Amino acid sequence: MSERFNQAAPDWDKGDLRQNIAHAVFQTIISRIALLKGMNIMDFGAGTGLLSFKIAPMVNQVVGVDLSEKMLEQLASKNTPELQVTPLYHDILTTPLDQQFHGIVSSMAMHHVEDTAELFRAFYDHLKRDGFIAIADLEAEDGTFHSHGNEGVHHFGFERDALRTTIEKAGFCNVRFHHAYTVEREDQNYPIFLLTASKNS
Repeated sequence: MSERFNQAAPDWDKGDLRQNIAHAVFQTIISRIALLKGMNIMDFGAGTGLLSFKIAPMVNQVVGVDLSEKMLEQLASKNTPELQVTPLYHDILTTPLDQQFHGIVSSMAMHHVEDTAELFRAFYDHLKRDGFIAIADLEAEDGTFHSHGNEGVHHFGFERDALRTTIEKAGFCNVRFHHAYTVEREDQNYPIFLLTASKNS
């Protein structure tokens, strides 16, 4: 899967769709969660940093975690002396980091992870007390969203009730779903949700 993303990385930010999704997800996050200057945030599946760089000015640090080296190279190329996101090539599911975060955000990455239960357990372990998650992904769809085909796609979106159960079993509370964006195509629309939850203190 990482090879496909490596190949796509140079052109990833071209066009409006991914930019629009990142903007909408960011706006939905800040309408639901107070981002503070002292916070350290993980962006899981950060890619080229479309979401990371929107959040970075509002917090202390954003660590962009991804398994595509070329995506992270694109992310790093956007860093300036005034605005920095830390790129990190790392699999938190196999090797936990020695850092905990005030929050974890993610946009359109979760459907590429096979074991979502394991993912949310990893999120929980990487959060400080009272930390939050804000995760955006597709509502359940019929497998037609990805025009390139479904290589590396483990979930055709998510059913909210089933996902809520998974999240709560991982230890999270205050699970909420919010509409973030709708991808409109001629034949079908694909809504995207933002889920928010907090770590039990």
